[in-house]
Amino acid sequence: MGCVERLRHHLLESGYTIDGVRDRLGSMAASALAREELVPALRATADGDPLATLIRLWWLGVPVPAKDVAPEVLGSGLVAADGDQVSATVHLQPWETGGYLVSDRKVRPGDAALRPDHVVGAGGASANLAQLVSRRPVRRALDLGTGCGVQVLHLAGRAEHVVATDLNPRALELARLSWQLSGVEGVEARAGSMYEPVEDDLFDLIVSNPPFVIAPRREGTLTYRESGGDGDGFCRDLVRRTPRHLNPGGQAHFLANWLHVEGEDWHDRVGGWLRETGCDSWVVQRDVQDPAEYVELWLRDSAEQGTARYAELYDRWLAWFDERKVEGVGFGWITMRNSGTLDPVVRVEHLDHQVVLPVGDYVDSVLDAIAAAHRAKGLDAALLRTADGLLDERIGLPGAEDPIRIVLRQTQGLRRSREVGTVEAALAGVCDGELALGPLLNVIAELVGDGELPGPDAVRPLIAEGYFLL
Repeated sequence: MGCVERLRHHLLESGYTIDGVRDRLGSMAASALAREELVPALRATADGDPLATLIRLWWLGVPVPAKDVAPEVLGSGLVAADGDQVSATVHLQPWETGGYLVSDRKVRPGDAALRPDHVVGAGGASANLAQLVSRRPVRRALDLGTGCGVQVLHLAGRAEHVVATDLNPRALELARLSWQLSGVEGVEARAGSMYEPVEDDLFDLIVSNPPFVIAPRREGTLTYRESGGDGDGFCRDLVRRTPRHLNPGGQAHFLANWLHVEGEDWHDRVGGWLRETGCDSWVVQRDVQDPAEYVELWLRDSAEQGTARYAELYDRWLAWFDERKVEGVGFGWITMRNSGTLDPVVRVEHLDHQVVLPVGDYVDSVLDAIAAAHRAKGLDAALLRTADGLLDERIGLPGAEDPIRIVLRQTQGLRRSREVGTVEAALAGVCDGELALGPLLNVIAELVGDGELPGPDAVRPLIAEGYFLL
């Protein structure tokens, strides 16, 4: 048994898992850690037992007594001894798949500056991407910019063959450790930028949490988060180069940032990246930050807050945004499907409310609905069915015969809501897939007496957004 396998057995036997760490720390310590406060977690792990030692060593990143450290840990090559104390040289975290991830140690305020080839651990963005990716089984998958290897852990169970790339050789080194500790075999790792390592390859699924941070060029660019390109050009180029690497029916899922520029609609900006790709595409903006919020976020991420050069970096970054008339930065998802059509559809929208997770459980049906609403001919004869879990909410004055407002609200999936008229609301109450839309609308219009009858095409947006299934 090799040292990595022995270490893995020790981690599992000691309870160093996601559930084990959560149970040991408790909610208060976990909340404090989110604020970079270690004291509650240190109190929860003061006993010196194997689990407490592992949490302190690799989760909290603090030295532990050498007498408390197991031989499997000492022989792993991932710790350093200094007298009677042992410190971690990496961050080793259990992950929700049941595996483990190896990255560089977490950076906290007061730590030394990050090395340019720093390998960041998995966090919220990694989890967001994993939640977005389609769950359908595939033959070949690509994790573009694998980092510490987190997406491979999610792909391993549903892809026959996985290729993982990264510009940073150190990232591939630590990712291989992650896969070994997680029992994931057969991953093909290749070094290089963007699609260069897979120039002639095709895939059924491509995923990427790319270096999307939008920052001015500077010395010491952090490869895990910044491409060194101009503005949001890296994400634009990633999108435009993706179709040539997708098999027919293949899908790609990315996280991305994009600029909100004065005098320009961000929908048009991002939609323009996709309209020439020939792929059906769905873009969802989940958050927008003003330039100051954005700069503060990423200066905290690199532990610059509180340093002597913080104000200088902050000012230079804001000046760079001002030169480009940037009013905000959007964050969200981009999903593409190589549908093989000459008439691709691109949907760009903002959704900042809570949705049902994981989106990957139903992302295929979202793409199907967007495409069907766009391409369906002759909706008069269409057999529609009302989506499950749809609510009809009516707001009106007490005793009034008619409501002031009718809202259709989804309780499943993306949980959209849309204000509708009486005809569309009535349609939602009777669509069962057995009577064609045209005759149904005629009957409803006669019953409700709603003046001008909306045509079948008026229902297309409701099909695209999943209120009705075609």
